[in-house]
Parts: sequence; C-alpha cells; structure tokens
Amino acid sequence: MTAEGTKRPIRRALVSVYDKTGLEELAQGLHAAGVQLVSTGSTAAKIAAAGVPVTKVEELTGFPECLDGRVKTLHPRVHAGILADQRLDAHRDQLAELGVEPFELVVVNLYPFRETVASGASPDECVEQIDIGGPSMVRAAAKNHPSVAVVVNPAAYGDVLKAAADGGFDLERRKRLAAEAFQHTAAYDVAVANWFADARGGAADGHSAADEGDWPDFTGATFTRQQVLRYGENPHQPAALYSDGSGTGLAHAEQLHGKEMSYNNYVDTEAARRAAYDHADPCVAIIKHANPCGIATGADVAEAHRKAHACDSLSAFGGVIAVNRPVSVAMAEQVAEIFTEVIVAPAYEDGAVEVLARKKNIRVLRCADAPAVATERRPIEGGTLVQAKDRFQAEGDDPANWTLASGEALDADGLAELAFAWRRPARAGQVQTRSLLAKD
Repeated sequence: MTAEGTKRPIRRALVSVYDKTGLEELAQGLHAAGVQLVSTGSTAAKIAAAGVPVTKVEELTGFPECLDGRVKTLHPRVHAGILADQRLDAHRDQLAELGVEPFELVVVNLYPFRETVASGASPDECVEQIDIGGPSMVRAAAKNHPSVAVVVNPAAYGDVLKAAADGGFDLERRKRLAAEAFQHTAAYDVAVANWFADARGGAADGHSAADEGDWPDFTGATFTRQQVLRYGENPHQPAALYSDGSGTGLAHAEQLHGKEMSYNNYVDTEAARRAAYDHADPCVAIIKHANPCGIATGADVAEAHRKAHACDSLSAFGGVIAVNRPVSVAMAEQVAEIFTEVIVAPAYEDGAVEVLARKKNIRVLRCADAPAVATERRPIEGGTLVQAKDRFQAEGDDPANWTLASGEALDADGLAELAFAWRRPARAGQVQTRSLLAKD
C-alpha cells in the first residue's frame, strides 16, 4: 500500500491545550477544512472567541466539568472515540451502538508542571499542575495511531493544517507523531516522579537531598536530541547533543557568533564554567583538552583574564574561556588578540560581541544561569553512579582549619594561594591527583 493509501481524512478533532500558542489559527484552519472541533474549558472559550464553531466536551459527554476542572475528559464518550480502531468492523459497530463518533485528530499539550516546580510554588500548587486527563488522551491517541493522529507541539500546527486539506496524515507520519507523544508524556512523568521521589518532598531537580546523603529510591532523566555534532572526542566517533528540556545550562546556551560547537568544545566549556563560577569575585577560567591552563580572579574581568592567560600562555592558545561576569569591551579586546575556540559568559557589555566577532571562528556563547546541578552521574554497564558534586566545604576546605604536617608554617598570603589551588581540580572537572601551581 502506498503512503497515500494509508491516509486518514480528518473529520473530527479533539483539542485541549494549556499552551495556546497558534490555537486560533489552528482552529480557523481546521474549520475551513471542514473539521468538527470538540474542546474543553478555556481552550473551547478561545476557539469560540475566534469565531469558530466548537462543541464543548460536557455537551458531548452529558457530564459537566467538575472538581475545579480535575475531571473534564475522563469519560467513555471521549476515550472510546479516541481508542476505537477504525480498521476493525467490531469497533465501528460498537461505536455506532453507543452513539459515539470517532476522532481522527487529538491536539493536546500538558499543564506546566516542571515550570511550576521551578518557580518555587508550594507543594499544593505543584500537585494541581499534575495533568491527568491530558496524558490519558495523548497516550490513547498515540496507541491508536493507525486511526488517530496526535499532536503535542504547537510547532506542528502548520503540518496539521496541510494534512487536513490534503486528505490527512499517512501512517508513517502518524507513527512519528505517536513517538513524539510518548516521548512528551515520558518526560512529563519522569519530572513528576522525580519530584515525588525527592526525600524533601519536591525539589526542582529531584536531587537536592543528595547533600545530606539521603538519596531518593528513584531517579530518572529524559533527553531530546538537540543537535547532531560533527563527531565526538575523536573523528571516528559519532556524537550528538541531547537536552533535558529545562531551558537552562550549557545545553541551552545562546550562540551569538562563530562556528558550530563540537563535542570537545562542550566538554571544555562545561569544565571552564564550573571553575569560573567557584568565586564571588570576577573570575576567568581557561581550559584546553579538559585541562586548566589558567584560572584567576581580579578586580574586573579584564584583569582576571590577563592573569589567567599569564598562567600558561602557550597552553591557552586555542583554549576555552569562561567568565562569571559580563564580558567587558576591554576583556573582549584582549581575547580577540589570542586564538580562542570558545568564550562563554552570562552577558556581554555593549560592543563586546562586535569586538570578538572580528575573529570569524570564535564561538561566542551567552549562558545567563550559573551552574546549579547538585549531582553528577557516571554511567556503568547496567546502571549509573550518582554523587553530590564536589564543592567548597566550610570546615575541611577552610585554611583556618588546616593543620601543619611538616615544614615551616605559611603566612596568610601563602595560605590564600594554597587555598586557591586546593579548590581548582574538582571545580574544573579534574581528578584529585593532579598538581597545580598558584601565585598572586
């Protein structure tokens, strides 16, 4: 059978969305294509306000929305219309007996649970953003993809309208939409499960209790491919960048200039950011091939950069620079004189990016948020190791609490330099057996 022969004309659509981006255009386009719309609550109200005829779900079910909207679509007249396999005579006959019409299209996106948790909302507020009816409809439609197309991303609305006018989606496209739908609900469920599994009863990343050694029984993560990279650590290794959907961190940094980031660029940039953000003072870290070339603080970022580069100017050639403050024009002028692969900072002063852009290939990244993940993972066959990230410990890492094992006691300046060196390996992603030199 050809792809054309597997198309399912879209006659009836169920639309229930929290994110109403593009909703009016979608509803108007579907109506123009002769599609009957069924919808819920505020979605139905917005569709009606756009001048598009819409059937409210309670009119379909004969049962009102209740419990502050917790129950809207959890009804056989909704789910039978989604789950009926239109290839089977028995299913079509049962729908006719029940007086239920099938849906060929389900458009749903979910309550913003992850965003609500990240906002610092109360536990009760977070619980109210756990979507029940939405995932049920999405999963039902995805399961029944031979008969139903399911759409969870407003970015696909253009394809929906094209399909509605062109006889529907073919089976292969419905399968891809189903895969996207299950990925959508999987990521959502993992976010909810992590929140509940956290020993403190709900932290944004699900791992805050790690600092106390009180590990949750469950930890989950989902990632979506964001970019296929040219290669991995070596040219013969294929590689890709996957993001966790949080919208934060290096994976979501904004690239302002330069060539595409490589696998090694990401590795070095992450290590550099961890090192640079270890200080309250302006700090610059330079990393190359996962090794620190120089890390320094200063009165401003230009001074910090001069000092960091002077640590090992030869190795810093072609390195990665991270800054914990906005990059000034003065610092940009310095960086532009040196071959640099990547520079990442929370912001750039007016004119700084233009100065850096004199170098065609330098990758200029803006990553506004400081590194905040509390744990790190190392995969092993059959599982993964998880530990709290190494960080400054007020008692053990404070020179005031150190004891002299041998030799002459250091003065205050000497202790300060030693303390600076002591903090470097872990924050720059280095193993603890390396030797470091610190001065001034």
